[in-house]
Amino acid sequence: MNRAAILWRVASVVVAAGFIATWQLIANLKLVSPVFLPGPDKAWAALMRGFSSGDLASKLIGTLEHMAYGWLAASIAGIALGALIGSSRMMRAYVAPSLEFLRPLPVSAIVPVAIAMLGLTQGMALFVIAFGAIWPIMLATIHGFAAVEPRLYEVARSLQMSRAAIIGKIALPSALPDILAGMRLSLTVALILSVVCEILAGLDGLGQWVLLSARAFRSADLFAGVILLGATGYLTSIAVSLVEQRLLAWQTAAR
Repeated sequence: MNRAAILWRVASVVVAAGFIATWQLIANLKLVSPVFLPGPDKAWAALMRGFSSGDLASKLIGTLEHMAYGWLAASIAGIALGALIGSSRMMRAYVAPSLEFLRPLPVSAIVPVAIAMLGLTQGMALFVIAFGAIWPIMLATIHGFAAVEPRLYEVARSLQMSRAAIIGKIALPSALPDILAGMRLSLTVALILSVVCEILAGLDGLGQWVLLSARAFRSADLFAGVILLGATGYLTSIAVSLVEQRLLAWQTAAR
């Protein structure tokens, strides 16, 4: 790791420490009522207490399951549809208007429709999460496939390669950086929508924990849930980034 990277890491730690210290100072001086703003020490104590009792761990597992299932469904459907549309100019011409109609729809407008069709169930949550998370993946895949060097397709046709071989051996590796970037972005969307669905449908997860804590004015538990959600998003993003670096190691070596 070079010196600049070390300095950036140190600076980020200092900023985080300063934020926590400021938060603690505000809580100690009671500039905001402790009913609404506990100190980080109380939030941390609530976090440890929740894990020791097992309640918070079960909520975390519930949120991770909702996020993972919705994200995997969105990834499979988004990559498949994106590859189909991106590899065909005719498909892009016919399907683009429909995509531009659906893409701007806010997920909040889809939630009532999903509840009406599927009820307050796990299936509703899966549908809403997958609908919201599919767009970054599908659009990134379409862009990746459409940006493949045309001469590569000409070489493939001259070699009489099948369409499946062209997609698997030429288009997919070329589009992989875009696809992985879209998957990393959609993971954050999946986490957000998991919490939204848990709050609206009362599903077991961190969203339900935060909602019930807010209703009972358990501010320390509320902030413990928020902190855990932030840590979950951060760690899952790092995990996907590490997988991305490993899959794209050939790109670094080629430079």
